[in-house]
Amino acid sequence: MSSLSGQEVATQSRPAPLWVRLGFWISIFIAVVVVIRRLVALAHPSSSGPPQLADLDATFASHAALTLAHVIPALAFVLVTPFIFFRRFSAAAWPLRTLYPLGVVVGLTAYGMSTYSVGGWKERSAVLLFNTLFLLSLVRAFGYHNRGDHLMERRWLTRAVGILLGIATTRPVMGVFFATRSLTHLAPSQFFGIAFWIGFSLNTVAVELWLRSTKAGSTARKRATAGL
Repeated sequence: MSSLSGQEVATQSRPAPLWVRLGFWISIFIAVVVVIRRLVALAHPSSSGPPQLADLDATFASHAALTLAHVIPALAFVLVTPFIFFRRFSAAAWPLRTLYPLGVVVGLTAYGMSTYSVGGWKERSAVLLFNTLFLLSLVRAFGYHNRGDHLMERRWLTRAVGILLGIATTRPVMGVFFATRSLTHLAPSQFFGIAFWIGFSLNTVAVELWLRSTKAGSTARKRATAGL
């Protein structure tokens, strides 16, 4: 297994910027709340509340088994994710051993969930693209894990986690659409796809820009140390 150089370890251990940490924890919180709310709605269906939300609950209830097979592993994935990035658990093996299989289950069931997309092909196309990017990032991370390149594994895991948490970013976007529906007259079937594209795109681009900025900074530091 390969080892990290001193500079690589130092770069990897530097805390992420505040905006990254805030975005991460806010996304974790939203994702957990969304899953818990979905589990409650499946266990205790209610006809009260806004008709549009009741219709959404009915849609998910129509394929409850698949929904549970997707959201329960997704909840576990989200809850395990912080342990991947906590320094005190950097030597623990169980988070990675848990995260990879959970990620595969979440990704595969997401394809199944896309067949019931509320937003039609707009939503389905976003799921197909970003879910594929999520799985590819997870596979790349696992490949680097097997080769012992922990720095590259961490970078690709960060990409995978960032993409997956895009589902949390879609929720505030949906909230804006729900709040302005009296002006836009858009139904969930019309704006869900747009919200998915906006949410997943924001997360994917933000994580990629941050990773590239850390890589550029690491390269600059190496050159400075080498006297270039």
